[in-house]
Amino acid sequence: MNELINKDSEWIIHFMGSLDSLLDSFEHLTANYRPTLNGERFFTDKEVSARLKVSRRTLQDYRNEGRIAYIQLGGKILYRESDIERMLADSYHAAYRLTGT
Repeated sequence: MNELINKDSEWIIHFMGSLDSLLDSFEHLTANYRPTLNGERFFTDKEVSARLKVSRRTLQDYRNEGRIAYIQLGGKILYRESDIERMLADSYHAAYRLTGT
């Protein structure tokens, strides 16, 4: 056990790799963390438009047409996650044509 430990030691290389992996996981977790309020998560129009792959102008049309529920606090628009999921479920159309033979 009188082995010299330096930066080229296999143990140090493995340890540093584990630290890098842990740091990547932590950064991913903090970047995607959304605190809840009474168990509900809220998203901005920018986040919702990116997730739904529609423009922010389209979201404004959805609000104006009453298609999507929203909260307006001053100039900030927020959407509840459950309202987005409900809108998607209500807009779902099942396939009517069977595929295969």
